[in-house]
Amino acid sequence: MGRPDERGTAMETRLTIMVGGEAGQGVQTMGMILARAFAHAGFHVFADQDYESRVRGGHNFFRVRVADAEVSAASETVDILLALNEDTIERHRDELAPGGVIICDEAVATGTGDRFAVPLERLAEQQAGGRRMANTVALGVAAGVAGFDLAILSDVVRHQFGHGESAEDNVRAAEAGYEFARSAGRRLDRDVSPRGDGTRLLLNGNEAIALGAVAAGCTFMSAYPMTPATSIMEYLAGHSEGLGLAVVQAEDEIAAITMAVGAGFAGARALTATSGSGFCLMVEGLGLAAITETPLVIVDAQRPGPAVGLPTRTEQGDLLFALHAHHDDAQRAVLAPGDVAEAFWLTVKAFNIAERYQIPVILLTDQHLASSYTTVDRFDLSQVSIDRGALLSAAETDGDYRRHLVTPDGVSPRALPLQGPALVVTDSDEHDEWGHLTEAATTRTEQVLKRQRKLDGLRQEVAPPYSYGPPRAEVTLIGWGSTRGALREAVDSLRGEGLDVAMLHVSELWPFPATQVAEALHATKRCFTVENNASGQLARLIRAETGKAVTGSILKFDGRPFTPASIARELKREGVA
Repeated sequence: MGRPDERGTAMETRLTIMVGGEAGQGVQTMGMILARAFAHAGFHVFADQDYESRVRGGHNFFRVRVADAEVSAASETVDILLALNEDTIERHRDELAPGGVIICDEAVATGTGDRFAVPLERLAEQQAGGRRMANTVALGVAAGVAGFDLAILSDVVRHQFGHGESAEDNVRAAEAGYEFARSAGRRLDRDVSPRGDGTRLLLNGNEAIALGAVAAGCTFMSAYPMTPATSIMEYLAGHSEGLGLAVVQAEDEIAAITMAVGAGFAGARALTATSGSGFCLMVEGLGLAAITETPLVIVDAQRPGPAVGLPTRTEQGDLLFALHAHHDDAQRAVLAPGDVAEAFWLTVKAFNIAERYQIPVILLTDQHLASSYTTVDRFDLSQVSIDRGALLSAAETDGDYRRHLVTPDGVSPRALPLQGPALVVTDSDEHDEWGHLTEAATTRTEQVLKRQRKLDGLRQEVAPPYSYGPPRAEVTLIGWGSTRGALREAVDSLRGEGLDVAMLHVSELWPFPATQVAEALHATKRCFTVENNASGQLARLIRAETGKAVTGSILKFDGRPFTPASIARELKREGVA
């Protein structure tokens, strides 16, 4: 069994493997094979990746964390480092856990005794017919060092490379590396024997959003490629034919959102996705959806800015922008999933809210959640319901259809153009109940108040924040979006040290759950927001909506995500000990 240390007790196994090298060396492929192999073996897996905005060169790594229990954040220590070049060793040597192993080619074997020098290229050439499979040899070495089931690894390798001749060459490469490690006697003290039949899904946040959109009945997506949102479009496009889904790559973000608004106006459940600077271009289209009362879901997969910023890094810098991206008043809902499972379910909720209240809904995610993989239980699709809101029936019209009828809840019965039972008229200018342009002061006031009343009903649908830990802890950490997993593990770690700490995580950000957050602030002595931005945007929102200030903010804005250990360190620097 796993040895008792900071990575696991004698009753559980925890293992972290990192693959590092240049873009073009197969780092991501190797990492995905490892993640899938451990998932197939029944383990819980969390895998994150760090890559530069380059086709080749630079430094990339893919980190796979494996455990018997659920894991949802990255570890700062590494048990096995698969170093495809010397630069990886120099960058990550200090992260190696006690007893850890650096696997590298014999060409970079000089240095400390923690290096396991393997003739990766020579074995690949001798056993698999080509040096290009040296990285697959390294995978076999890692499996041998960990004591992992070679048959499971081989099955995943075959699946990765298409079950053809190339796949079998790679299987032989993995076997060669495995046998070399076993014969050399290098072995970590871990029990990584299969835990079950591996029925859990291995998904990243973008895949979960795409699946949620499909489950919710999305039939149209338009987008312009922009990291880290692009893979949502790629996933849906790859499955569009079988799903009856239209996916359009637009010429820019302005075209993308206006196409989506048009599709939503015509009755399709419509989606568009971008990142922060692309969302800047979409703001006018968001206002168009708001004033025409057209349902629309927009994904803003955040990355550092302003402008192009760091295209492949993570940030939570768009919160206040998402809330206030409009001129005048334009109603919207803002949701920010905290993990992969929530990304699926909040996407379903986003489509229902969009149609029920005839508003745009913004899903805020970020590069870390978008591209990190987690094992999740299969989604229970019987729990998915599709609510299309107030659709006009033939019995409800007398030929005098008012698309923007003033109603007590602000929601007007919606007819779909060319589908009957009424002629639909609307306008991007202010309009009367029939949809015709007007500048009448009374009508303007009625329409503005009508649209604002939608928020009254929407507030009743906002789920309360997720809380973890004792309800009246001395210290409470508040986060939103992708910090959820790191926060939870930080709370566990700090409580293990005897500190009285709890957490609150807000996923449904607008309308803001002010009452519940205010109650949490009242119940604690000290409260800190934990945010991937430089200005403490959640702290500012809490102050604006509750009138209460937090004690302080733990902020990180270097383009890298929080880890549980980094949160714990920063909290101690704040004097919590």
